[in-house]
Amino acid sequence: MAASTGLTQRLLRGAVRGLSSGTEGATVNVVFVDRTGREVPVRGRVGDNVLHLAQRHGLELEGACEASLACSTCHVYVSAPHFDRIPAPDEREEDLLDQAPLLQENSRLGCQLLLAPALEGARFTLPRLTRNFYVDGHVPKPH
Repeated sequence: MAASTGLTQRLLRGAVRGLSSGTEGATVNVVFVDRTGREVPVRGRVGDNVLHLAQRHGLELEGACEASLACSTCHVYVSAPHFDRIPAPDEREEDLLDQAPLLQENSRLGCQLLLAPALEGARFTLPRLTRNFYVDGHVPKPH
């Protein structure tokens, strides 16, 4: 499974390079909308993982599988028109999204989204509920 996850991350990095066209080190401004509707503006670097970015800024986006594409606890809604600017989900992500509560047309897994200049101004909204895998009080630590 680790080899497969590594391949997924390499493919995603390639997609970000294709979207970023030489903007290494550049920043992207996005907004997270938490479950209460509070908006949290965040600046991230091109290539930052959306799940880890949310966690670094104290948002309750779980990521129980630690971005290994094995759960759906980092489910987010991506704003239009930004949703159409990101690479389509692969079959594994689509299968996991099918398990996410409150699925919408613009649903994605935050662990599979990497910031790119095309996402400037994007809004990532957390669904009102999620399947919480951490029943023992564990809080994931950002990488």
